[in-house]
Amino acid sequence: MKLIIQIPCFNEELQLPGTLDGLPRSVPGFDVVEWLIIDDGSVDRTVEVARAHGVDHIVRLTNNKGLAAAFQAGLDACLKLGADVIVNTDGDNQYDGSSIPDLVAPIVARRADLVIGDRQVSDIPHFSPAKKLLQQIGSWVVRQASSTTVPDATSGFRAYNREAALQVVAVSKFTYTLETLIQAGKHQVAVAHVPVRTNPKTRESRLFPSTSSYVRRNALSIFRVYSQYQPLKVFWSGALLFGTAALAIFIRFIVIFIEHPSTAANGHVQSLIAGAVLFNAAMLLGALGVIGDLLDAQRVLSQRTFERVRRIELELEIGPSQYEPGDESGERPAAQP
Repeated sequence: MKLIIQIPCFNEELQLPGTLDGLPRSVPGFDVVEWLIIDDGSVDRTVEVARAHGVDHIVRLTNNKGLAAAFQAGLDACLKLGADVIVNTDGDNQYDGSSIPDLVAPIVARRADLVIGDRQVSDIPHFSPAKKLLQQIGSWVVRQASSTTVPDATSGFRAYNREAALQVVAVSKFTYTLETLIQAGKHQVAVAHVPVRTNPKTRESRLFPSTSSYVRRNALSIFRVYSQYQPLKVFWSGALLFGTAALAIFIRFIVIFIEHPSTAANGHVQSLIAGAVLFNAAMLLGALGVIGDLLDAQRVLSQRTFERVRRIELELEIGPSQYEPGDESGERPAAQP
């Protein structure tokens, strides 16, 4: 059994040594434990620091493509390098590497395909009240959309077995955590969660320049992901709201017209206009829900096609893209069955 711990990195020259120093080289249930970093277009000495600290594999992207793209590139490389289980952690040393045995234990015991590390957000001292609240709201929304019980949906500290990793397709340019968890729930992947330890804050987040930016961007991401995977619920709920308002206005006009025909004809025509606008909005939202549901079906078919392409690449022993060995030997490994 091989475990590969992957770390997406962007300009992590200063934080990476502490992250790597905390990672294990042996984990119960595994014969081999290897480290892989995804260099997401860093302009500092991230790669040199990684090599100096014994990283086994490097995926080097030509420019900064974002966290979701780096995560996806790492999964692809780990699969082609023969990983049976893949652990994803962050380069800023947010997660305590000593929790990795706990994280992979449900997979080793064959009780789960995907395990999410629960940071117990309410107990993290450097998280603001607004950030804690949004984390809880986001996790609740993802639980509803994915039919899982994960309490910390935005945690990037997670472990995949080979089958679960083959099904992951992250298309978001901003974050992969919510989207991939919903995918797992939709594909009946066995999802578990375990409490994990976190380290003190080492630097400010590069994804969010401020708390208000975090709230705005994460709220938009939550809405986008939920509407993408639950379009009927989102758009038909809006259609019901506007339709009810239109019906109320129409009923009000009819009542006035019956009681005072002349007054209704002269002074309440605007009610008919407002009702008509709301009715059209309700019909438009209803149509968008149907279209979104059809697109969701097409997305599932595309995802299954992508999964089959991955399996074919592994059978053909196609090596990982943009790969460099950690020891600078220049040898490019073939994919492992």
